[in-house]
Amino acid sequence: MSTVYLNGELLPSERAMISVDDRGFLFADGIYEVTPAYRGAPFRIERHLDRMRRGLSELRIDYDPAPLVDVHQRLIAANGLEGEEVSIVYVQVTRGVAPRAHAFPTTPVRPTVYAFAKAFKRPARAVWEKGYSATTVPDRRWARADIKTIGLLPNCLALQAAVEDGTNDALLVRDGVALEGALNNFFAVIDGAVVTHPATNHILHGITREYVLELCWESGLKVEERPIQVEELARASEAFFTGTTTEVRPTVKIDGRPVGDGKVGPVATQLQDAYLEGVERASPPRPGDSPR
Repeated sequence: MSTVYLNGELLPSERAMISVDDRGFLFADGIYEVTPAYRGAPFRIERHLDRMRRGLSELRIDYDPAPLVDVHQRLIAANGLEGEEVSIVYVQVTRGVAPRAHAFPTTPVRPTVYAFAKAFKRPARAVWEKGYSATTVPDRRWARADIKTIGLLPNCLALQAAVEDGTNDALLVRDGVALEGALNNFFAVIDGAVVTHPATNHILHGITREYVLELCWESGLKVEERPIQVEELARASEAFFTGTTTEVRPTVKIDGRPVGDGKVGPVATQLQDAYLEGVERASPPRPGDSPR
């Protein structure tokens, strides 16, 4: 993370300074996006920016994210990430700097725009094939989980609970419904159908979730977008999380109990393979590759 972007300028990370009066610092008044890049090519970046536009509109922050397409490429180049198998670009936009007051500033202020890029190491396939574990945690987030705000303390506390339980993911539960992870979306295979919570205000409308649903439909898998009752997990044959840094991550144990036969299942394997094929098609060729 040697070179970052701040308010129109690329500069060394140690020189990036943000005011203590920034409303992101004082109120978590802002949103963010994390876009994956495969061999330097941002994946589905327009979908990420569309979600950012929606979030900015919901929070009434006046900023057009269109220039961020170029910012992504500049950061990837400046940090030498063009050849990395996987990297990520993080972008955060806050309302800006203003005297501390709960109401919005009465005079226009410039939003603060910060971004960085870094390499991301995908787990080895042998690790993936062993599967992962999760802990159910009460969902204590606000009622607009569909907005990707920087106010992530409930998510942090949920994931910390999972870490202290010795598991990989926190599965957020509200009113008996398994919603999503602390930093990813959740799927289960129940009675032969791939089931995930509908895209309501109770979950983040994940870009990877959206892509995995497309892969399900293309593969002819039966899909149900509906609430998953916690008690249904006992008869799920598979479970998995999806996200930018999760891709398709199979869950073989929830709250210490095996999911299905406790092994990575065929649906998660099929979808991860399809995901990897999709990003491979969207990535620049490796040196020496034949033209596609």
